[in-house]
Amino acid sequence: MPRPARLVPAVASALALALTLTACGGSSARDKIGASGLSDPYFPKAGNGGYDVTHYALTLTYDPNSRRLTGTAEIEARAKQDLTSFNLDLKGMKVTAAEVDDTSARFHHSGDHELTIRPPDALDRNATFHTTVHYSGRPETITDPDGSREGWLRTADGALALGEPTGSMAWFPGNHHPSDKATYDITITVPEGLKAVSNGELKREKTEKGRTTFAWHVGEPMATYLATVAIGEYDVRRSKTANGLPVYVAVDPDQSKASAKVLARIPEIMRWAEENFGPYPFSSTGAIVDRANDVGYALETQTRPVFPGAPDTALLVHELAHQWYGNSVTPASWRDMWLNEGFTTYAEWLWQEDHGGDTAHETFDALYDHGEETYEDLWAFPPASPTSAAHISDDPVYQRGAMVLHKIRETTGDATFHDILRGWPTTHRHGNANTSDFTAYVEQQAPDEDFSPIWDDWLYGSGKPNHA
Repeated sequence: MPRPARLVPAVASALALALTLTACGGSSARDKIGASGLSDPYFPKAGNGGYDVTHYALTLTYDPNSRRLTGTAEIEARAKQDLTSFNLDLKGMKVTAAEVDDTSARFHHSGDHELTIRPPDALDRNATFHTTVHYSGRPETITDPDGSREGWLRTADGALALGEPTGSMAWFPGNHHPSDKATYDITITVPEGLKAVSNGELKREKTEKGRTTFAWHVGEPMATYLATVAIGEYDVRRSKTANGLPVYVAVDPDQSKASAKVLARIPEIMRWAEENFGPYPFSSTGAIVDRANDVGYALETQTRPVFPGAPDTALLVHELAHQWYGNSVTPASWRDMWLNEGFTTYAEWLWQEDHGGDTAHETFDALYDHGEETYEDLWAFPPASPTSAAHISDDPVYQRGAMVLHKIRETTGDATFHDILRGWPTTHRHGNANTSDFTAYVEQQAPDEDFSPIWDDWLYGSGKPNHA
């Protein structure tokens, strides 16, 4: 339930929307309006209510010289309630037309990010419908609450689109919240000589009249924040893992030599990950490596994580592990980020343990005894309750999240813990889950154990827990 303080803005927003729709051609007390936000604990206006997206078909043209993006987004969705209007998130771009089920629809775009569409005929609950939005402009770079940059990033030779947590609304309209996942077709046309890399599998590449079109298909559900487009000069390497999984790697020529050795380990890492985390949930894998000064962080974009320069092995393990933890089983809200980052940080610990380094227990003890020297804010807040949107990617989410998992391992023993590592992403494959789902799952796997001290002290407790 939202806090009472949120009720006044929500009422004001609904009244403003009703007035807008009246100005666009009529509204009445019978209107059924999809909510303009999902009340996420940290990004309350992210996403939209009233419908569920099943597929995005994005057709994009980008010119790096003018920095202009022209797009058509076709969105297949199912109404979750009767709807006379609904919202999409799109920030900064100019919308020129919209249709619902191939018929022109009235719309209003604030520019901030709410695009309100009023279909010519009301949509009944459970009806499937097709929305088309035509838009263009110079997509924006968005600054997160923590100061990092996302959205549409201009690079030395093109552009890079990154979406966590809300940046995807800078380049396509959608239901931009992790709880609404969909399949995708992403088609990008760029000047000849450049490449356009995205998620999933490359289905078509065609050059004509000085432009090249790349058509990508994502057949498994994907949250909008995991969608990416990388445009530029890339060296492309294609290979397969031992079990035939396609590997597609795109590397900026400036980073090609430095990254060759570590990227060649992708098949090895994938084999190890499947042994530990279960069958790989997608139909391809790979990586995008750009220049370090083009983007300041790595991101687990689905099937093709992005790196700022050549990654080391630990970072490559981390981002590939996200394909299970975060991409296949995706957080229900941004409060559940530790389910992404705690698992993938622990994956680094396991890789080190299995390859001649410190055991996970030694890593845990060193972090407990001296972690503040490296991570100043390690005990600032519990992993399951970041203090604000600015802190959802801070050290407690990563490091303390991994420590929670190690405490579970100590309690259950290695065999049951290994079953949990594999079973959790299998149980919620291609779905969403929250922290309560996880704690209930762990308790089901080891019903004779008492996990309340872990939940109370390590997952939700403030300060530095006692550790025997």
